[in-house]
Amino acid sequence: MTGMTFTMAEEPDQITQERGRKLFAGQSEFVKGVVAMSGLPPADRMEVCFAGRSNVGKSSLINALTGTKGLARASNTPGRTQEINYFTQGPDHYLVDLPGYGYANAPLAVVEKWQRLLKQYLSGRQTLRRAFVLIDARHGVKPVDDEIMSLLDSAAVTFQCVMTKIDKVKIKDKDAVLKQVQAALAKHPAAYPEIVLTSSEKGEGIPTLRSIITTLE
Repeated sequence: MTGMTFTMAEEPDQITQERGRKLFAGQSEFVKGVVAMSGLPPADRMEVCFAGRSNVGKSSLINALTGTKGLARASNTPGRTQEINYFTQGPDHYLVDLPGYGYANAPLAVVEKWQRLLKQYLSGRQTLRRAFVLIDARHGVKPVDDEIMSLLDSAAVTFQCVMTKIDKVKIKDKDAVLKQVQAALAKHPAAYPEIVLTSSEKGEGIPTLRSIITTLE
């Protein structure tokens, strides 16, 4: 147990929010999909990565952040995308979309290959400043989420929980799921002590997440 208290990330002040807006007003472009460490683009800028189980809303979140519809494409088949997808955000940032995990239909050899690549990426990418672990607010933290968080612990990569689809949760259920997520995060020493609540559909939390990324160095 870390003994850390996990609070909800507050809306940024106007100056920080404007910095975030300007960063994400810059052009967003797909760079490449990577299946081996040798294929990674040059480590010449700061990067953040997004991890989440299949169908958590990762593509929707990246599209909402960048304001570019269709930049990140969701597969209709969970677990089909087995690449680390790189996007530029302006001249100084990479956004990195990790393959969805927790899928049941992929062959074991494919899963093991992806896990090896993920471990190598997380432990060997010096320009990685933070991982954002996406949790579906309707379901809370699942065992597969705990596994990825433990992997981030072992790689000593700071990660921050981003709860998606918060608009789909009934008010009466919100406190219970937040407590479950907070308790799960408390077991992980690499967890950053603020949770971001988001809705890609409604735009909730998007300015806050942009501002967080802007302040990373």
